[in-house]
Amino acid sequence: MVKAAIIVSIAYYVLYVLDLDFLSWQCLTRPIVVAPVVGALLGDFKTGIIMGASLESIFMGISAIGGSIPADATTASAIAVAYTILTGATAEEGLAIAMPIGTVMASINAAITSAVGSPLAAHWEKLAATNIHQFNVQTISWTLIQPLIMTLILFVGVAYGVDGLNAAINALPSFVMTGLTAASSMMVAVGFAILTSMIWDKEVAVFFFVGYVIAAYTSLGTLPIAILGTAAAATLFVIEKKNIDLKNELTEKLKNASVTSAGDDDDEEDFF
Repeated sequence: MVKAAIIVSIAYYVLYVLDLDFLSWQCLTRPIVVAPVVGALLGDFKTGIIMGASLESIFMGISAIGGSIPADATTASAIAVAYTILTGATAEEGLAIAMPIGTVMASINAAITSAVGSPLAAHWEKLAATNIHQFNVQTISWTLIQPLIMTLILFVGVAYGVDGLNAAINALPSFVMTGLTAASSMMVAVGFAILTSMIWDKEVAVFFFVGYVIAAYTSLGTLPIAILGTAAAATLFVIEKKNIDLKNELTEKLKNASVTSAGDDDDEEDFF
């Protein structure tokens, strides 16, 4: 477990620093990336891909409003995938523990930021005005040190918490595990529902129902349906772009015509 915890922790730290500190958030810390990476490093890439898609479906509808982060999707994905692979649990059991872990880790991260990062803001503001070199050194150092705290917590959780978590889950009655499995399946639907509520519009509602009918009443898999959806979206984009270009062209012609008409009227008034 310790060796696996070291591997997972290093992967978490590298992805976090690259994504949030140096690459300006290229989605490397999203579950759909973190889970396959952790799965590949632990020797089960397939489980990582399956859980990554499911975890992304759960967390994609959860938005961080201001400084409020309801759940830490990155650490939740890393721990859930590590638990599933290291203990031989089912993917549904791993998904069931992802949200509680993400909520706890988000609370810990917020506490660390409030206790350490926020009090330094005033100091850095003064330093930026007086000594820009020291400001750069200290802020860059903080961006490298802050993830280490969460990395250490992640390491302890995987190295010494997975076995205990597995024993606790195995001790639960069968009906509780049945409920957890059903809940983990519903969380994917809830994630999609939250995301859909954000982008819902009467102009695109028809595609939602068309996609549902295709998925429910045909033998097509999710990949062919996704390809059809992409093709439809690309077609609509091209049509809308052409309409916008045509509208702009007509507007420009009307503008030129009005200018020409106004010029003719001025010439006629000058003549008389």
